[in-house]
Amino acid sequence: KDIAQAAEMPSSKAHRYLVSLIRSGLVEQDRLTSRYDLGPFALNLGLVALDRVDRIRLGLAAISELRDLTNETAALAVWNERGPVVVRWERPRRPITVNVLTGTSLSLLSSAAGRVFAAWLPEQQTEALLRAEIDSGRAPEGIASMADARRLLAEVRREGVAVMSQGYFARGVEAAAAPVFNFKNEITMSIAVVGVEGTLDLGPGSPALAALKAACSTLSARLGATVTPPGEAGGGVADAGAEDGGA
Repeated sequence: KDIAQAAEMPSSKAHRYLVSLIRSGLVEQDRLTSRYDLGPFALNLGLVALDRVDRIRLGLAAISELRDLTNETAALAVWNERGPVVVRWERPRRPITVNVLTGTSLSLLSSAAGRVFAAWLPEQQTEALLRAEIDSGRAPEGIASMADARRLLAEVRREGVAVMSQGYFARGVEAAAAPVFNFKNEITMSIAVVGVEGTLDLGPGSPALAALKAACSTLSARLGATVTPPGEAGGGVADAGAEDGGA
């Protein structure tokens, strides 16, 4: 009855349409509530469409737009078996910039994008790399154990973004990164904004951080994610620098 009213058609006609849609698998009816929902065929169509989304192509467009909005270097990172790696970066239109090398492998603890991946990936996927950084003495000052790393990564999750503004990995470089999620609500990429220390404002509520979070939230939605953007209502990107590209 409600469907017929919303469609502005007689109930008998709406019923015939629903029967046809149910037979085709586009709609199904809950036996307990009698309410209608998407059927298995409709859900499969949606999953096929999501599977065909080119995440890298969309990611490249996102960092290009972010670069234009912030006039800072923007980079895109993905995860492989060795950890985060920069797949592309966009140079801003300013005389002094931070260059990020495509193909650069990023530290999990000494790069903004690395912290983002470490914060949202399952620990069993990152623990070996984290321990290797800590045991080798390559972790930032103040991180001497897995407990220290877990506290840091918990803070990244709370804030929804990783900010590197104390030159841990590259002197004179600042970076912030945020996560991009897919339709499974799993982290799939990270976007970072990178700049020269003293010229890039990465303080809470800064335009650069707002633009970064918005870019990642928009891209996540385009990839089918339904999670609340990290750092919003209780609800990360790539970085590169001297050694790690700076991000």
